[in-house]
Amino acid sequence: MEQLVSKVSLSKKDFLRFSKFIHTEFGIKMPPAKKVLLESRLQKRLRKLELKTFEEYHDYLFSPEGRTNELPQFINQITTNKTDFFREPNHFDFLSQEALPNLMKNHRGAHTNLTVWSAGCSTGEEPYTLAIILNEYISKNPNLRLNFSIFATDISSEVIQKAKQAVYKQAMVAPIPLMLKKKYLLKSKDKRSDLVRVVPELRWQVEFERLNFMDKDYGLKKPVDIIFCRNVLIYFDRPTQEAILNRLCRYLKKGGFFFQGHSESVQGMDLPLKPVFPTIYQKT
Repeated sequence: MEQLVSKVSLSKKDFLRFSKFIHTEFGIKMPPAKKVLLESRLQKRLRKLELKTFEEYHDYLFSPEGRTNELPQFINQITTNKTDFFREPNHFDFLSQEALPNLMKNHRGAHTNLTVWSAGCSTGEEPYTLAIILNEYISKNPNLRLNFSIFATDISSEVIQKAKQAVYKQAMVAPIPLMLKKKYLLKSKDKRSDLVRVVPELRWQVEFERLNFMDKDYGLKKPVDIIFCRNVLIYFDRPTQEAILNRLCRYLKKGGFFFQGHSESVQGMDLPLKPVFPTIYQKT
């Protein structure tokens, strides 16, 4: 079976059926140049399900059973998850040196609850970095009456499960400064292991949920102060990007901050955002 399935090719017809569905349901661009990539990733599902053709897989995916059991696996295969701790560090410098003081200046003496949204959180490196930055900010400003919560979302249920576990290899936590590693990471009791885990105090501060950017309602119960949505929208076409950004901005408080990836741009889009720093915006 392994040899038989490995030789199956994704036909142009089946590729178009999958790519149209992916774009319509999840907003993700799947141009012809990604045909080989899609074929390679879906081969794993054919082998797992012992199916002989992509046509069989397509029919199963859209059956009632497939939509329940296989669609989450399909999403896990088609999404790209690249992230790091302290990725694009200038964003976190701006957060602690500019954005947080700006948000706190209107709440002097008052108790403040700050909400941060990591939209497209992947395996958790970004929201846990945010938790570290916020904890450090509070520890350096002991007079502040500040609580915070972090809401982290991704379309892939697989990466959300990994994020909740908060277990990483030593190489993955290399960008974290040594002092912060000692404070916020736990080493394995097995001295031969190269795994570490985020301390419970940080894990408790992050709430993970699955979310599809193509949904009309993101279901947030209250507006947020800060949104990090970085290097996610590059996988969408321009009209879809603008529609998603407008939906995200609905949940951002006036004066709140929006962070996007270094390779992304909102230039020419009709959004309630003004630039305050390269790839950082404030809601008007």
